[in-house]
Amino acid sequence: MRLLFYCQHSLGMGHLVRAFALVEALSTAFEVTFLNGGPLPAGIPFPAGVTRIDLPPLGMDDAGVLVSRAGAPAPDAALLARRDILLEALARTRPDVLLLEMFPFGRHKFLPELRPLLEAAHDLAPRPVIVSSVRDLLVTGRRAQARHDDQARAWTDRWFDAVIVHGDPRFATLEETFRPQEPLRTPVYYSGLVAPAARQSARGPADATGVLVSAGGGIVGASLVGMALDAHDILWRRLGLPMTIVAGPFLPDADWQACQRRATGHPGLTLRRAVPDLLAHLRSARVSVSQCGYNTSLDILRAGIPAIVVPYAARGEDEQCRRADRLAALGLVSVLAQDTLDATTLAAAIEQALGREVPTVPLDLEGAARTTTLLTHLAGWPAARPSPACTLREIRP
Repeated sequence: MRLLFYCQHSLGMGHLVRAFALVEALSTAFEVTFLNGGPLPAGIPFPAGVTRIDLPPLGMDDAGVLVSRAGAPAPDAALLARRDILLEALARTRPDVLLLEMFPFGRHKFLPELRPLLEAAHDLAPRPVIVSSVRDLLVTGRRAQARHDDQARAWTDRWFDAVIVHGDPRFATLEETFRPQEPLRTPVYYSGLVAPAARQSARGPADATGVLVSAGGGIVGASLVGMALDAHDILWRRLGLPMTIVAGPFLPDADWQACQRRATGHPGLTLRRAVPDLLAHLRSARVSVSQCGYNTSLDILRAGIPAIVVPYAARGEDEQCRRADRLAALGLVSVLAQDTLDATTLAAAIEQALGREVPTVPLDLEGAARTTTLLTHLAGWPAARPSPACTLREIRP
């Protein structure tokens, strides 16, 4: 069977990392064509055996404005060019499954290219199964959140056959962060959390044996990295505790160069742009400091080390704050607010976290394999299609 997967990572790279984990699993059952809407970060290998189509890269700036990346034309022109590429890919692959990451629960600014794609998919005979792929928690702090949710509900019921939530309903349910006035009619399934396959190495390099600070993709990580540089000086003087900072492949070049200058000559400090396997580094660290995105949170859970999170919370982006609060309630992380953070507070939190016991919480991390099984069922004969349920435990691979 053939699967066409649309993914648009706009601010960081969390959506892309999760999509790669899904694609790696999906390629065992489907011939996958991956429609990539943003720039690809260096050092993250693309899944083998998958056809990739790179669209003129677009993204969002810190103010929520659609911007071009990596020399793409202006956003309006890029959307028109991308629309034509999407329609050509649909006509050529004639997929059994069309999988859209995040839309229509987000990515509304990409409607000029996605509406024609969805309408053309409905005109195909046979028509593909059309599925929305969303993370566990959605943003709820928009100025017009109620209108946004109502529009997303209408588009879902109009164009989609199913919604797959990549989460564990014991941790969060879709209804907690998605509240349209009319209930969603489209079936909703919970796949479990999607964790990238662990690499062969069980531990990271020796320079990660102290504090590991990671800023995700890095686009909005400059403040955290700068604070960590100052906190290192305090910790090194008091404890001789080494620190590795992974700034992120999308950290703006000017910020990266400034960080390099600040780090020069500081003993016990290692500064990296990116690492191929953050989980391996975390397993060697004594304390993690990070934001609280979907993928980083899963790596923290799998590493089982004390963690401090500073959730990104600009422009009503409350998804990371909600995740951080839930993880804190389970005793898995300590939370520091970005707007009140300083180097002294961060250093004190790191010192307090050293040696802290971390409880084991049995969250479902089999989301990639279960998504593959579910889509295989949905793409089969109608009689084989599962009924919607709270979980997919009856459809385990």
